[in-house]
Amino acid sequence: MTQRIVLSRFILAFIAGVISVLVFHQGMLALLHTINFTSRSPYPMTPTAPFGIPQVFSSALWGGVWGLVWAAIAPSFRRKNYWIAALLFGALAPTLVAWFVVAPLKSQPLAGGWQPAGMVTGLLVNGAWGFGTALLLSLFARRQAFSR
Repeated sequence: MTQRIVLSRFILAFIAGVISVLVFHQGMLALLHTINFTSRSPYPMTPTAPFGIPQVFSSALWGGVWGLVWAAIAPSFRRKNYWIAALLFGALAPTLVAWFVVAPLKSQPLAGGWQPAGMVTGLLVNGAWGFGTALLLSLFARRQAFSR
C-alpha cells in the first residue's frame, strides 16, 4: 500500500470511530436507557476535565482514537472473522481500558464498582461502537474503491 492509501485509511478510521460513537454507541445507550436497564442517558453534555468538553464529544474523540487502533489491527482478520473481531474488539478493548486504567486515574472504582448492570452496559455500548466502526470503515473503503 502506498503512504497515501494508508493515511487515507487512518483518517477514515478516525472519522468512522467518531461517527460510531454518535450513532451506534449512543444509540445502544439510548436503547438501554429506554428499557430502564441503565440510568445513564445518551448524549450527555456534562463537561469533562480538564477542558470542559461535553462528555459525548469527549467520547466521540476517543472513539476516533480507538478507530485508529482498529484500523491498525483489522487487516489481520479474515473476512469471515472481521465482524466477530470488530464486536469483540469494541466490547473488550475500550471497556477494559476504561475499567482498569481510566477509572483509577479518575479515582473511580475499578470496573464500575463491579456492578453487573454497569459492566454489561459498558460491554454493550462499546460492542455496538466496534461493530459500527467496522461497518462504517468497510463502507468508506468500498466507496473509496469505487471512486478510483
